[in-house]
Amino acid sequence: MSDGAAGKPGSLLIIGGSEDREDARHILERFVTLCGGPAGRIAVLTAASKIGELVWQDYQRAFAQLGAHHCVPIHIESRAAANHPAMVAAIDSADGIFMTGGDQKRLLSLVGGTAVAQALHAALARGACVAGTSAGASAMSDAMLTYGRARLKPVKGTVGMGKGLGFLHGVIIDQHFSQRRRLSRLLTVVAQNRSLIGIGIDEDTALLIGAGEGIEIIGAGTVTVVDGRSMVTDIDSIDPRAVPEMLDVRLHILPAGRSHRIAGGAQPGALSDFLHLATRIVQP
Repeated sequence: MSDGAAGKPGSLLIIGGSEDREDARHILERFVTLCGGPAGRIAVLTAASKIGELVWQDYQRAFAQLGAHHCVPIHIESRAAANHPAMVAAIDSADGIFMTGGDQKRLLSLVGGTAVAQALHAALARGACVAGTSAGASAMSDAMLTYGRARLKPVKGTVGMGKGLGFLHGVIIDQHFSQRRRLSRLLTVVAQNRSLIGIGIDEDTALLIGAGEGIEIIGAGTVTVVDGRSMVTDIDSIDPRAVPEMLDVRLHILPAGRSHRIAGGAQPGALSDFLHLATRIVQP
């Protein structure tokens, strides 16, 4: 079991969904590496899904094909289960925890504020890797998208938010991003919540965040960053369902294979600001 380096927090692997589980498996392979290699202990948390056993079997097979055989499922169907000592013990003994897709509202309704949620934070603090795909990705930050249709343009009042697991502050995460044409949805969120940086992650793409270190993009697609903190908008004065004016919105496109570090070199101002925010992994 990983205990970190001198209390150094672990890493977050935030996956946009539909990651390759059959062929090259670059993202899952990286997760196994972050867990310490094939000998690492992996816990698969299926609480976001209504078909947890089937989802677990899929990931068990994928991880086994990568040589990682020390995997256990964590199936949670009630908040009582999320407070059970056996569930907490499974997380406490893991080098990596993988949160599957499904519905992020279901995930938070079952896990949010429970002993399992506390154990996830403790695992990250001691150096484990916490990964989440699709709904598991959306749940990573303090603020979480709960609903919102993809539209051709930003529209006031068409997205909903709730409380996430809180591994990151100051950002909000969307997934299946390019494939489901969710840029307007993310713009709407940022217009209504100007203190948040929006992060959209494509399918089969992951944003790897190391606390205080930097970021890396893994997989096949891109990560889109929407920064509206310097934006001028009229969204507070327009009617619901109207399109807001949004001036001076900053947009970053980060393709797979790129990495940016905080130490060892200056970054462009806006990106550097994002890096410092994104890598500020919350301590329990």
